[in-house]
Amino acid sequence: MVRISKAAGPLETSAGPLDWSLVSGWIPLTLVAGGLCALALLLFSTRRTWWTRWAPLAVLLAALLTWLLQTAVDDWLQPFPDPLPTDVVVWAGIAVLGVCLTAFRLPLLRPRHWAPAVLAGLLVVLLGASQVNRHFDQYPTARTALNAWLQKTTKLADVSGRTVPALSVPPGKTTADVWQPPPGLPAGGTLSRSAIPGLKSGFRARSAYVYLPPAYRATPRPLLPVIVLMAGQPGGPEDWINSGRLVEMMNAFAAGHRGLAPVVVVADPLGSQFANTLCLDSRLGNVQTYLAADVPDWIRSHLQVATGRTSWVISGISFGGTCSIQLGVNAPAVYGVVNDISGQEAPTLGNPRKTVDKAFGGDTTAFAKVNPLDVMARERFPDTKAAFVAGSSDSTYRPQQQKVYDAAVRAGMRAEWVLLTGGHSWQVWRPGLEKQLPWLARETGLTR
Repeated sequence: MVRISKAAGPLETSAGPLDWSLVSGWIPLTLVAGGLCALALLLFSTRRTWWTRWAPLAVLLAALLTWLLQTAVDDWLQPFPDPLPTDVVVWAGIAVLGVCLTAFRLPLLRPRHWAPAVLAGLLVVLLGASQVNRHFDQYPTARTALNAWLQKTTKLADVSGRTVPALSVPPGKTTADVWQPPPGLPAGGTLSRSAIPGLKSGFRARSAYVYLPPAYRATPRPLLPVIVLMAGQPGGPEDWINSGRLVEMMNAFAAGHRGLAPVVVVADPLGSQFANTLCLDSRLGNVQTYLAADVPDWIRSHLQVATGRTSWVISGISFGGTCSIQLGVNAPAVYGVVNDISGQEAPTLGNPRKTVDKAFGGDTTAFAKVNPLDVMARERFPDTKAAFVAGSSDSTYRPQQQKVYDAAVRAGMRAEWVLLTGGHSWQVWRPGLEKQLPWLARETGLTR
């Protein structure tokens, strides 16, 4: 099945200054105008030596520093499996140029002109940062950028500590068919942070986030489906809380379904911000066991939720999307539904040889045993439902996603292809979950 739709804009909230858009409208346009004017002022001078010596040196130094930055990221440190996008490098270079021009201008200016020169340099840096943010849509509003301080969490034991009678759902019915919200049901869900230890895997993950919808606090309690959600690489669980605006998204869904929504556990498959574990059991860590055993065991022991594989969703973005289909084919007894958002065609450290060498000591057979495309080429998954979401302008990951989707169809999955407007950014990732929630609710038996 193929579904094409427009990516949604930022989630609706109150219209205060914290909710003004940082990626469209007057704020980024003002920064463009102000930043370019500031750049022009920094470049302008009546001194001949400025044009013959200092300005060319500033430009050359900025170009060198930008090249070193790109080389360090893409060739030396390699925190990302893919090179930095060209427009990101260009805007970063403009920010560096603003700093260099300011540094070269200050010694030539009178002290009373230092403050305006520094302000101009800051405006150019803000211009570059704004355009990089627009590319990734990381912080669509100031509220998103400040969410780490604004978002409140609840102690998990306070909202999940006791088992209560479960809502009975007859065969052939969905939870929504028999659910009646009790008086006084909270309007919104709760967000908690909790460690999920790697008891079987030995993997040391960062703390997870747990979203419990309003219906979870009712008695009898509906046995809600579970979404195990992952961020990209580099990244961490907090990305879904901040840039992904998960709480607002899930509360909006719950508000439209009488308090019903999936339970969401944002798990960590990386261990640190820039690590790349490949989401496999390998020399890099037993991450597949962590996500297929430790995380589900912890959820079942700490939360009262639906337990069948058809009620469990594995989802993620970019690296997390690749991880989703990996778990879908390597742990099908745990996860019956996959929502792969902007994933790759294979887990990678940058190229196949490097990946196999570092993770499996050069053993290509060991890699093929768990690589999703290889697994789907030799096995069938008629009982697995999967959605593959990609951005229409994502020239790198869209073709890879199409390849994985085609393989899933050949492997017998009930798969659908979802194309959203945008590139490899939160412009696609956020609605890649938000727009999929109705489909996930139907496929997991929550709604009809």
